[in-house]
Amino acid sequence: MVGSPGYYAGFLLPVFLLQVSTWYSTASGFSVKGPVEPTMVLLGTDATLPCQLSPEQNAAHMHIRWYRTQPSPAVFVYQNGQEQSGEQMLEYRGRTELVTDSISKGGVALLIQHVRASDGGQYRCHFKDGHSSQEAVVELHVIGLGSVPRVHMMGPEDGGIQVLCSSDGWFPKPRVQWSDMMGVKLQSLSESHIQDEDGLFHVEASLVVTDSSLGNVTCSIQNPLSGQEKVSAVFLPEPFFPRMSPWKTALAGTVPVLVLLLTGISYIGWREHQAKEREVKKRKKESQERDQMKNEKEKALNAKENLKADLEQRKALYLADWKKALLYPDWRKEKFQPAPVTVDQEIFHKNNSDSKRKENVKEETQDLSLRDKREDCNLITLKQEGFSSGKHYWEVAIRDTDEWTLGIYEKPQTAVGYLQDKKFRVIEKKGHEYRALTYCSENISLQKCLPIKKCPQNIVIFLDYEDNDISFYDMTEGTHIFSFTQASFSGSLYPYFNLKSMKLSS
Repeated sequence: MVGSPGYYAGFLLPVFLLQVSTWYSTASGFSVKGPVEPTMVLLGTDATLPCQLSPEQNAAHMHIRWYRTQPSPAVFVYQNGQEQSGEQMLEYRGRTELVTDSISKGGVALLIQHVRASDGGQYRCHFKDGHSSQEAVVELHVIGLGSVPRVHMMGPEDGGIQVLCSSDGWFPKPRVQWSDMMGVKLQSLSESHIQDEDGLFHVEASLVVTDSSLGNVTCSIQNPLSGQEKVSAVFLPEPFFPRMSPWKTALAGTVPVLVLLLTGISYIGWREHQAKEREVKKRKKESQERDQMKNEKEKALNAKENLKADLEQRKALYLADWKKALLYPDWRKEKFQPAPVTVDQEIFHKNNSDSKRKENVKEETQDLSLRDKREDCNLITLKQEGFSSGKHYWEVAIRDTDEWTLGIYEKPQTAVGYLQDKKFRVIEKKGHEYRALTYCSENISLQKCLPIKKCPQNIVIFLDYEDNDISFYDMTEGTHIFSFTQASFSGSLYPYFNLKSMKLSS
């Protein structure tokens, strides 16, 4: 019946649940809002992910937690007015901080430095005040623009020419598209994407061109998130195509019939007509080739200008904030002065070519404090007084050496001049192990193992005296190795290079 108690209970239950839900939202006293659109950043730069309380209110006393999929371990935790690092994920330690300029109005932002490919995805900012809590989702898209496509011909394939297009350093997985000079899309024969240990994609795509009249083909690689693309073209000369003459077969079949049916006069007229057609086709083809060459040159010039503008823009962004970007040592050199140093090549080659050196390396290694007080063990010489100001750099070719020590030593102003009075800041290699050391005599203040997998062949050292910074870069790979950023200089600095590691008691 309509008036039964069961009917009224079924009707009132949804209304009661709606009132409870509205009361709970009102009781919480605030909500959290994040940006509507995803935040896009280039690989290696810094990302800022904002969140805002609504209505505006002071959030300094609240418990603020940033996390990915699980609340713990977290990306960043803020409680009692300061950072709580105990629950922080290892991959975010030293790379995150909370921007609290607007925290009195409920606005905070998570700053992630040197964004990696693995940083992309969803983040949740969770605010808790007493028993009330709310959160919002913020999306981060990491964009990696790879190298300009390398396009070249591989050789004959299935009656045509196989063309290969490859590029490195893309994130996320890029899209590849082939097209002819008219913009008509072509279907790839094969396509592969390989992801390296840093999460970046290497892409290869191949194409078989059977139409010799195309002239050239273009390979375009596009980032699916930003829509940015890089393009390269390759010219396909017609003589490179396999010789295919289907008209010879047809002519061989028709010649006997023509000999029987045509008279000598009609045959001569036919030959003249064929000659005229060939001449017309030849001129038309030459005109098309000239147009194609002209278009190809224009496209190549435009591509060169675009690449130059892109490189200048990236370089300008780097130079504007080069201290934070641990990349591109070639560009970093523009902020430093080359140091007048020389390496004792005679001793270097002698030590590096001694076949018995590897067998006797343990016997030859000595305690630094027991070595000859002369500086004969230092293979690098500075052609001036020590550095006491400014920005300087020098480069050392290490090669495949089993042991070496490279860096600087400091002569304090009050030092007598003995080796044990000097303070060293170096990185050293012994076998397959690398470590960073800061020591004076036998007192080690810093000893850190370095996760170097591939032996550097060429190392450049950057010294910024005013910023108390000593940085090591692998010039072959273009990567950062290590930085002494907590140094405090009080005297003159000198380069140091030795083909032995230090046997120190730690």
